[in-house]
Amino acid sequence: MARIVMKFGGTSVAGLERIRNVARRVQKEVEAGNEVAVVVSAMSGETDRLVGFCREAAPLYDPAEYDAVVSSGEQVTSGLLAIVLKSMGLKARSWFGWQIPIHTTDAYANSRIESIDTERLTKAMSSGEVAVVAGFQGVSDEGRVTTLGRGGSDTSAVALAAALEADRCDIYTDVDGVYTTDPRIVSRARRLDRVTYEEMLELASVGAKVLQTRSVGLAMKARTRLRVLSSFGDPDLPPDGGTLIVSEDEIRESDMERQIITGIAYDKSEAKVTLMGVPDKPGAVAQIFSLLATAYIHVDMIVQNVAYDSHTTDVTFTVPKAQLSHVLDILEKAKSEIGFDRVMKNDNVCKVSIVGVGMRSHPGVAATMFNSLADRGINILAITTSEIKVSVLIDDAYTELAVRVLHTAYGLDADMRPVNEEAVA
Repeated sequence: MARIVMKFGGTSVAGLERIRNVARRVQKEVEAGNEVAVVVSAMSGETDRLVGFCREAAPLYDPAEYDAVVSSGEQVTSGLLAIVLKSMGLKARSWFGWQIPIHTTDAYANSRIESIDTERLTKAMSSGEVAVVAGFQGVSDEGRVTTLGRGGSDTSAVALAAALEADRCDIYTDVDGVYTTDPRIVSRARRLDRVTYEEMLELASVGAKVLQTRSVGLAMKARTRLRVLSSFGDPDLPPDGGTLIVSEDEIRESDMERQIITGIAYDKSEAKVTLMGVPDKPGAVAQIFSLLATAYIHVDMIVQNVAYDSHTTDVTFTVPKAQLSHVLDILEKAKSEIGFDRVMKNDNVCKVSIVGVGMRSHPGVAATMFNSLADRGINILAITTSEIKVSVLIDDAYTELAVRVLHTAYGLDADMRPVNEEAVA
């Protein structure tokens, strides 16, 4: 007997027929003798509808009441799935975040899970009952409903799997796994059988939409095995393929001929900001980013040019495009305080990233990226790196071309052999 957490996203529960398909998948796990907890999202489009109600009710709505409204979508889905499971002869009940309870911070609309009390849930599952949990929500110390931010049902599922010490957490979505890149751009993109936590975390953070970044971080910390599957196949048949997300050690043992680059992601949601003529003195840059941090602005790529006149320098960075107006307002108000000459913006940019644990031991990976883009006349506006990632900022008009070129350059196309060390050196 295994303990399994199954998570179904909004497209998987978009209507009663889809919910019945989900129920049949759950039934298969129960019939296999497994203890099952199911985490569900709101029906596709429902959260957006509820958010729209809040904005229409009052532009400056109370975040706590916002959470009370938007959390109802998951509650409806969990109740409906429990009803369907019972009609099939299975023991089941719905659980809301406050009933388990899932304790969170009180940062309404973007809370973080602090702890989960699993005693009641474990007892119910041990008796053969399917626990149908409303994702995306928890409860604050004050007893108020909280939500975990968009995509928070992934985080709910992984946190629950870790707390229950589940053997696996299956994330059912509208794709059948993690691909080397977006198949809509590259028709020869391949589905990956296995990906490390570190690679998935980097891919999620730089634009891959398969899993929420926080959920991958939780899985890596708890060493919870994740599997990404499609919910759109025949529910009476075993799920086809999927991608397993596990530790690097597990992949090393099973695949000694791994790709150097695992995947390529892109993100068009950022904007580039450049401050011209910043005083070249200690503390000037710290002052800029302290102001943005105080306003909860997430800054990604940062480039500081060498001072061209020994007195001033230029500082370039990227911020979420949705917060660009706010950023420009903050900087203009602090212009005299910081002492820069002028600010320039560009919201027609895209961040393209290559990710792979093979970078650690293979030289020349970044050079291949830069040369491949240069050969196609694609200019690089900024660069940032980590141990297993290289990201470049380019004009968004070249996004699809860049992704295709890099996918081929690193041998990721479905009909190509993996790139070897000599090919990228």
